[in-house]
Amino acid sequence: MSCSSNVDERTIREIYFPAFEKTVKEGKPDTVMCSYNRINGVFASENKWLLTDVLRKEWGFDGYVVSDWGAVNKRVEGLVAGLDLEMPDSGGTTDRQIVEAVKSGKLKQSVLDKTVERILRIVFKFVDGKTEGNFDKEAHHKLVAEIAKESMVLLKNEKNILPLKEKDAESILFVGEFAKTPRYEGGGSAHINTWKVTSALDAAKACGLKVNYVQGYDVKEKKDKKLLPEAIEASKKAKTVVIFAGLPDSYESEGYDRKDMKMPQNQDVLISEIAKVNKNVVVVLHNGSPVEMPWVNDVKGILESYLAGESVGTAQIDLLFGKANPCGKLAETFPVKTSDNPTFLNFPGNGQDVNYAEGIYIGYRYYDKKEMKVQFPFGHGLSYTTFEYSDLKLSSKNILDTDKLEVSVKITNTGKVSGKEIVQLYVSELTGTHEDRPVKELKAFTKVQLNPKESKVVTMTLDKRSFAFWNTEIGDWYAPTGEYLISAGASCTDIRLKAKVNVTSTAKGVFKINENTVLEEMLEHPVAAKCAEPLVKSFMDEMLGDRSESEKESVSDEMMLAMLRSMPLRALRSFINMKDEEVVKFIEETNKELSK
Repeated sequence: MSCSSNVDERTIREIYFPAFEKTVKEGKPDTVMCSYNRINGVFASENKWLLTDVLRKEWGFDGYVVSDWGAVNKRVEGLVAGLDLEMPDSGGTTDRQIVEAVKSGKLKQSVLDKTVERILRIVFKFVDGKTEGNFDKEAHHKLVAEIAKESMVLLKNEKNILPLKEKDAESILFVGEFAKTPRYEGGGSAHINTWKVTSALDAAKACGLKVNYVQGYDVKEKKDKKLLPEAIEASKKAKTVVIFAGLPDSYESEGYDRKDMKMPQNQDVLISEIAKVNKNVVVVLHNGSPVEMPWVNDVKGILESYLAGESVGTAQIDLLFGKANPCGKLAETFPVKTSDNPTFLNFPGNGQDVNYAEGIYIGYRYYDKKEMKVQFPFGHGLSYTTFEYSDLKLSSKNILDTDKLEVSVKITNTGKVSGKEIVQLYVSELTGTHEDRPVKELKAFTKVQLNPKESKVVTMTLDKRSFAFWNTEIGDWYAPTGEYLISAGASCTDIRLKAKVNVTSTAKGVFKINENTVLEEMLEHPVAAKCAEPLVKSFMDEMLGDRSESEKESVSDEMMLAMLRSMPLRALRSFINMKDEEVVKFIEETNKELSK
C-alpha cells in the first residue's frame, strides 16, 4: 500500500486520468478520495501536483479531498498538498501536529482555514438538505435487475443455443454453487448491505421454471468426491446444461491482487468433464475481471455476468430465456492467458516499485499493435438479433483542431427480435508522426434500441481530444496536422465502416528542431519536410553524383535515403559540407516557419 506506481505523464494523461477527469468535470462530486500508494515516488496523500494542480486548478474541483483509510503518510505535508480530511482519525496525534505547524510557521494559517472552509461547506450542504431516508426497496431491487441486464455480456452463442426455451425447463440442468448463492459484489469497501439477494434458482422458481439443479463444486474448493460424479451423471440426462461458475471472493477483493487469471481448478475440471458428456453447455460467469477459459471451445454459450448486484439471478434468467436481449459490451480485453497481458513482465513489481513500462499500450491498444490473438476483444458483445451498419457520414472532410466533427451512421436491426446495439467510434492517425500512436483508439460510443427491421441514424461528436495525444513538451493536448481514419464498429476488431478526415492543427511552435533532430522527424512534419527538401537534394547529389556502374549496384538510392533519414542535422556538416553557421541558420529559419 506504499509502493510507488512509476508511470510517465503521457500515459497518466491519456490512460488513467480521463475517467476521473470526466467524473469531476461533469459529475461535480463533493468529495474525492486519494489512494494509498506513491505516484512516481510521491505519496498520493501529499502529492500537490495531483491534488491541487490537476484536481483543483485544471479540473475545477471545489469539494474536499479525503484520504483512504490509513493512507496518510505525513499529515502537515498532506494538508499543504491539498488533502483536507484524514480517515480514520489519529486520536488527536496529527491534529496536534497541525497546531504545532501553524505555531511554528511551517503551515500557513490561511491553508488551514481554506481546508476547514471546504469541509464545513459540504457538511452544511448535507445538513441543510437532509431528507427522510425512505425509499421503495422493491422498486430499487427491480432497477438493479434492469441495470444488470444492460451490463451483462453475451460472449459466445454457438448455433444460437441461447435463448433457452421455457417449455424445455424440466430438461435443463443448472450446475454450480453460484446458481444458488451467487457472487454478486466485491469485497472490502465494495461490500454492500442488501435488502435481499435473488439467485438464478430463485428467479427461475418465481417464473415457474422447474429446472433441475446439482451443486457440482465447492466454492471454497473443499474436496468432495461426490460432487463431480453427481454432476456428470445428471448432465448426461439433460438437454442443456447451464454451469454457474466464476471467482470466489477469496480470489479477488480490495487489498490484494490476483496472482493469475485462472479460475478455481475444480470449476475448470467440472466444465470440461460435463462438456464431454453433453454438447449443449452454457457457462454463466461471476467475476470482477477477465479469466482464462481452457474450455472455451468445448461449450456453446458463455454469458459474462460480472458482479451484478443483488438482483443478479433475475437478470440472468431473463437473458438466458430470452425475456431480455443481451446488449452489454466488454470494457476490457479477455486475453487467452495471463502471460499475454502487456503488464506481465512488470507485475506485481518488487514490493517498493511498480513500473508501468507498457506505457500507453495497455488493453486493446497493446493487442492491436502486436496483432495478437485474444479470447474476446474490447467492445465485444453478442445479441439475439443482428445489426447492419450503413451510411457513415462526416459533417466535414476538412476541419481545424478547434472544430467539432459530427459523425453519423445508420443502424438497422436485421433480425427477428428487438435489441440494442452499442455503436463504437475509433480514431486512427494515418499521416504518421514521429510520436508513437496506437493503431486506433475508442473516442465515442452510443447505444440505440431497434425493433426488427427498424433503422435509426445515430450521431456522435468528436473534438480536439479525439485526435490528440498528450504532448509533454508543451504540456497540452496536441492534434497533429494530417489525415485521420474514423472507424465505426461493433467492437475494436469488428469494424464495419470507415471514413477519412483531414485535421489542421492551430497550435504554433509545437514542433521545433535542433542540431540533434534527425531528418526522419522533419520529413514526417509537412512544414519541416518542405524546409528539408534542399538538404535532401544536396545530400543525394553529393552522395550519388559521379558513380561507376558497380558503385550504383552496391549502393542504391533507397539505401542512401534511408541512411539520411536516420542522421541528426549536425551530421550534415560532414556529408554536404555545411558550415556551423549554415546549420544554425537553417535551424533558426525552419523554426521560424514552424512557428507561423
